[in-house]
Amino acid sequence: MAEPEALLPMYALPEMAGANAAFWAALRQEVPGLPDHLSPAPPHLPAAIEPTTIFSQMCGYPLQTLFAGQFVLLGTPLYDFRGCAIGPDDMPTHRSFIITASTAPFASITDLRQKIFAVNGYDSNSGMNLPRRMFADIAGGSKFFSRVIVTGGHLASMAAVAAGAADAASIDCVTYGFCAQYRPKLTAQLRILAETPSSPAIPFITSSTTPPETAAALTQALLSPALRDALHGLHITAILPPRPKLYDLVLNYEVEATVLGYPALA
Repeated sequence: MAEPEALLPMYALPEMAGANAAFWAALRQEVPGLPDHLSPAPPHLPAAIEPTTIFSQMCGYPLQTLFAGQFVLLGTPLYDFRGCAIGPDDMPTHRSFIITASTAPFASITDLRQKIFAVNGYDSNSGMNLPRRMFADIAGGSKFFSRVIVTGGHLASMAAVAAGAADAASIDCVTYGFCAQYRPKLTAQLRILAETPSSPAIPFITSSTTPPETAAALTQALLSPALRDALHGLHITAILPPRPKLYDLVLNYEVEATVLGYPALA
């Protein structure tokens, strides 16, 4: 029988390894029997949430589409970066930043018409779904960009914009915050042009096959004050209980973009 696996794939810069390890060690103190170490973050989105996944963090859009029924929400973190907040439903939220090169002449997102846009992947809420909804308001029901290129990751999208291979991209504000901390030379080459609408923050999850008592213990531990010091190292100010229904907003944005005649980021 395969061993349980835990990983933190969303925010896993090599420079963050110590902070992620400290968080995991603190969680293991509260929940006996968890894996000794975090597994390496995979380079790409998996085909499915494996039954052995006892702990992970996953983008809300694929959770609502590709992985529906394969997971249980454990809790939603509130980060202290710009772009993160508590929403009107008392849900931690995040958003994306539309970025350009620091020297680019664009004054607003309307100036990006017929420019090159970089997307980390079409299964991304922050890289695709949120900007799709944003640009749907000004696209007029037709193709907006001259070209959309797929980079495979937010860091690659940021590098493409910095290098001039793309004019703009949409970057999760938490990713941008961590890059500003750990890779300031990269963010110094970039500029935030606009902010997308917000959506529920990226939650912690477990496989739907995880025993309910284990899932409950994980949620209880995530909400415990015992994790406070470890969470500080990850810029998490609080973790709130799971509220699955609020993630419907992610798909609502997809529907709204389609109604506006802009079903695909293009």
